[in-house]
Amino acid sequence: MNEILGTGPPPDLLLPSSFLRVSIYLLGTMSEVFSGYERQYCDLSANLSKKCSSALSLDGEQKKQKLSEIKSGLEIAEALIRKMDLEARSLPPGVKSPLLVKLREFKSDLNNFKTEVKRITSANLNAAARDELLEAGLADTKTASADQRSRLMTSTERLGRTSDRLKDSRRTMMETEEIGVSILQDLHGQRQSLLRAGDTLSGVDENVGKSKKILTGMKTRMNRNKWTIGAIITALVVAIIIILYFKLTK
Repeated sequence: MNEILGTGPPPDLLLPSSFLRVSIYLLGTMSEVFSGYERQYCDLSANLSKKCSSALSLDGEQKKQKLSEIKSGLEIAEALIRKMDLEARSLPPGVKSPLLVKLREFKSDLNNFKTEVKRITSANLNAAARDELLEAGLADTKTASADQRSRLMTSTERLGRTSDRLKDSRRTMMETEEIGVSILQDLHGQRQSLLRAGDTLSGVDENVGKSKKILTGMKTRMNRNKWTIGAIITALVVAIIIILYFKLTK
């Protein structure tokens, strides 16, 4: 513990029975760290307030330089607030609560500085923009007539180009219409061809049906003839067997 803090408590704090006094000593040391950050922030806040006040009366490069210094100070202030936040959150609730209240006040103070810087910067930009507009107005007054003539000529050229485009579009539409009519005629011819092909296929289907019926009839007759021939052959074989039987028995 002594190595972490850099300074050690009295020797009796090292005894196990003195744990409470060790805790009190550590809390005092940590709150001193917070107090150190707090003093740095308060000094920095006062310095930033003076710089903001002086920046309002400056202009040009001096004002830009002063704003740069203020922004650098704001970055340092944000870093100090982050350190105080980490330090406060590491403490017990009884010590942390009042420190967090202070932190909220510091953050509000920092936000006020940021708002003031934005206001000063905006005023600087508005003045620069006003000067530019005045210069641009004078230049526009001198070149107004020339610009008007140029715009009229440009408008006339655009109208001419637009007229040519309309003519080209009309011609393209007519060509497209002719192509569409030709495509419709081709499609009609193809439809007629398909209808004729359908009729032909219907006739072929009818012929195929008839052929199938004829083949079925032929097959039936062939089967019938086979049975008839088989019966005749069987009868002849039986007759021959009977004749041979009677001859052999005589």
